[in-house]
Amino acid sequence: MSERESVTVDIGGEQFTIRTDAGGDYARRCAAYLDREVGKVFSSGATVEHHRAVILAALSLTDELFRAREETEALRRKIASAAGRLAADVRAVAGTE
Repeated sequence: MSERESVTVDIGGEQFTIRTDAGGDYARRCAAYLDREVGKVFSSGATVEHHRAVILAALSLTDELFRAREETEALRRKIASAAGRLAADVRAVAGTE
């Protein structure tokens, strides 16, 4: 296990110090991604408090995550189906079916 690192990040104009074992660069990239989503909430013209903007951004990112997981699962099913058909074709050609 790697050593935890303290990293200061900026999200929505506020600084946060976080501890991470994933590495400072990774933590900064994650924070920058969230900061862009928070910026979208503010640039939409909505007048919201900072913590509400972060919550709205988090909901947007959660939606993005769930959609990506659904897409990944659908692709896994397609690959498994194609692999099954390919294995059956190989067995048929080899005469083992």
